[in-house]
This record gives sequence, C-alpha cells and structure tokens, in this order.
Amino acid sequence: MSSDSLTSSATAAGTDGPAGPVTDGQVAAVREFNRFYTGVIGLLREGLLGTPYSLTEARVLFELARDDAVELADLRRWLDIDAGYLSRLLARFEADGLVSRTRSPADGRRQVIGLTGPGRAVQAGLDARSGAQIRALLAALAPDGRQRLTGAMTSIREIIGPAPAPAAFVLRPPVPGDLGWVVQRHGALYAAEYGWDASFEALVARIVADYAARGDHGREAAWIAELGGEPVGCVFCMHKTGTTAQLRLLLVEPRARGLGMGGRLVAECVSFARRAGYREMVLWTNDVLHAARRIYQRAGFRLAGSEPHHSFGHDLVGQDWRLPLA
Repeated sequence: MSSDSLTSSATAAGTDGPAGPVTDGQVAAVREFNRFYTGVIGLLREGLLGTPYSLTEARVLFELARDDAVELADLRRWLDIDAGYLSRLLARFEADGLVSRTRSPADGRRQVIGLTGPGRAVQAGLDARSGAQIRALLAALAPDGRQRLTGAMTSIREIIGPAPAPAAFVLRPPVPGDLGWVVQRHGALYAAEYGWDASFEALVARIVADYAARGDHGREAAWIAELGGEPVGCVFCMHKTGTTAQLRLLLVEPRARGLGMGGRLVAECVSFARRAGYREMVLWTNDVLHAARRIYQRAGFRLAGSEPHHSFGHDLVGQDWRLPLA
C-alpha cells in the first residue's frame, strides 16, 4: 500500500475539484495523516501483525474468507489490484496449501478460488490479531476519545468514498457530555440554517438545565440518536402539568436526515409519555421549521394555535401543537 493512497486517485484525476483548486497545504495534510496512521498500525513493517504476510496478502485472504468459493474475476474487481500481481499471490498461497483452484461449473473458462482448511486457520489468526490490535488502541483512549475517533473515521469514509447505503442508527439515553452537545448543536445549527442569534442557544441551555436539575426519570426522559458512534439527534419529553407532557428540543443533524430518525425520536417521546400516564402531549415550534412540522403531523399532532412574535433576532410565527394520549 502506498503511503499516499488517499491522494493517488485525486492526482490522476487532476488538481481542480468542484470547488476550485486543491491547495498544497491540503495535499500535505492528507499525506501527513497517511504517514501517521500507517505508522500507528504498523503497515510498513516487513510482516503484518507479526506474521509473514503483507497487508495485500492479508486482504486477499480476508476477501476469500467471505465465501466458500470466489470467482477470480470477482476477486480482482473487489481488490482493484493488478491481475499479474494477484496471480502471483494466489500461486504462493496455493504452493503453501492455503487455497485451491477449480473451474466454475457454470463456465469452465472461469477460475474459482477457495480457502483450504489451513487457509481459513491462517485468515482467522490474522483476523484475531487485527481485532486485538485495534481493541488495544481503543482501550488506551477515554470513552469520548473513542467516540470522536470512530466518528471521524466515519466522516472520512462518507466524504471520500462512494455514497454509502443508509446507515443504521440507535437511540439511547444521554450520557455525561451529551447535554452540553444538545445545547451546542442547537445553537450552531439554528444559527447556520436560520440565522437565529445567541438568545436561542440561551433558551436551549435553560431547558436542558431544568431537565438535568429535576432528575424526574419517572415523568421525564431524553433520547440521543447515535450514528457511526456520534450523536446526531435528540428529543426530550418534559413535564408541563400533572396530565400534560411537552415534547422539546427535537434536532437531527443534516447528515443524518432522510433516515427516518426524526420520526423515531418523536415516536419514542410519545410512547414514553403514554407509559408515564400523561393524557396529552404538547409542543411549541415555529412555522419556518417545515421538516419538523411534517414529522409532528405524521405523529398525529394537530395545530392548536399560532401567534406572531419577535425572538432570536427574527420575526416569527410561533405554533402550539397538541396530541391526545388517552
């Protein structure tokens, strides 16, 4: 593997991107990261993970382990490496008793490659060593450091890789640090998308502080939506009266929109309110928040009233929405 693997395709395609020329500083930053990370996981050592196999050889074994038999043409396409080089690797594996070659029953012109028993044992050993290496790397980090690291890696894949399939997300209770994230992301996102000033972030901070101070886990709850190890959404169910719950602070990051996350967050909030014995759920929003309003409507909320107001540096129309729970 070249230490400039992230830059080779860009170089071949030219130096101008859709937003203008790539700078020397940007190129240097990517190359520096490549050198750093290859050193961290030892890719430049003579054998990978203390074995006699190179990174490319280990990758070939990994791909072969995914199925009982793989056509040579498919293997070459998955790996995107020179056909002659792949042929030499497979010849070595065959001589060592790690792979076997047969002809495809569907087309005798096609070669089919499969791992032997010893080959699967070698691959399993490499896989175990790799897992142990990464586990040790992560174990040396604090929990928030692990989350930042895996989130950054997801971002790299999303930015430079092909469009990924819709990712799975999880909903979980807040952990230490999440409430600060809720305040920060509301302030930054609403400023960027709607131009709202710092008074909105101050309002969110007060709401979050009230939730944390009360600690009423029987009647109030919050959910964080996590994608790729990073928080990307949230919602709060809060006490308003003895019979009325209030849905507050629904947020979904731009990169997580389109996955049904907003609807899931609202559904969790409504379900909790019912279990907690509330007879009604209410929320307050503004007419400019079109996507959120559609989510509320799909969940069964109905507009109960609206009123103009000047807040967060803008003239807005506030809206009250209600959902019977009983």
